[in-house]
Amino acid sequence: MQERKLGQQGLTTSVIGYGAMRIALGEQSTDAASIAAIRRAYDDGVTHFDTAELYGWGRGERLLRDALGSDRHEVTIATKFGFTPSFSPDSRPSHVRDVVDNSLRHLGVDHIDVLYQHIDDPSVPVEDVVGVMKQYVDAGKVRFLGLSNTTPENIRKAHAVHPISVLQAEYSIFNRGTETILPLLEELGIGLVAYAPLARGFLGGNVQPLEAFPATDFRRRSPWWAPQNFAANLEIVQNLTDLARSKGATLSQLSLAWLVARKPYIVPIPGSGNALRVAENDGAARLELTAEDLARIDQIAPSGGHAVQGLDR
Repeated sequence: MQERKLGQQGLTTSVIGYGAMRIALGEQSTDAASIAAIRRAYDDGVTHFDTAELYGWGRGERLLRDALGSDRHEVTIATKFGFTPSFSPDSRPSHVRDVVDNSLRHLGVDHIDVLYQHIDDPSVPVEDVVGVMKQYVDAGKVRFLGLSNTTPENIRKAHAVHPISVLQAEYSIFNRGTETILPLLEELGIGLVAYAPLARGFLGGNVQPLEAFPATDFRRRSPWWAPQNFAANLEIVQNLTDLARSKGATLSQLSLAWLVARKPYIVPIPGSGNALRVAENDGAARLELTAEDLARIDQIAPSGGHAVQGLDR
């Protein structure tokens, strides 16, 4: 699989990564199935694996450890800190140190390739947070620093303390809000890792109506699935599917290839506990979109998916 550079500090990854959130939180897959899915990604040439303390409070990290084994030295692993078990932000220096030390142990490594602050903590200046992260870089326990779910102002402040190699943000054909921050990333030389690249399942090829999900499912809070938007969004999906089929591809492959084609510093991280779905997603790396294809996608979904309110992120 082709690789690309993220940031200016030497981080390189495959053009398609693997996100471990769903195997630890969202999917009811067994550990064996999850490990098989991770191994399939590795065998397909994926070299970037993303997880977080939040993803099962260490489970996602341990699954990567068990799946990759000694091959972890051939890939980059990213993890994140910044939440409490009650999902409140917590980037106090003592908490950051505890999480990073636990992550090193869960992953079974002596260093973390990419360390992210998962979410802003209003009670701790980002300069102080990055200062603690920098200490791990100086100690050789972290190679590259990243931010996630943050603001342009915080990106600038953080980058002034220590170079930020990568930003992680939601980005897909359905959610194009991140495009407003791309000029800043280009100015500072920061890469972008796109999470939820298949629009939280809407672009996965088997979208279900709202009624199919239990009351606690996050999609019940998403305006994409809301009754007033669902039909219009299904029409977008059908038009995108028709385009994908004309190229001998699936909807998910088209959606991921679109992200890869947007900018040379963007890497999407789809995730699944199903090895066959992982193989399908990884096939996006072989799909080349023409200028006409990209124009057609812009015509189909010029401003993303139909929504009457902002997506709960």
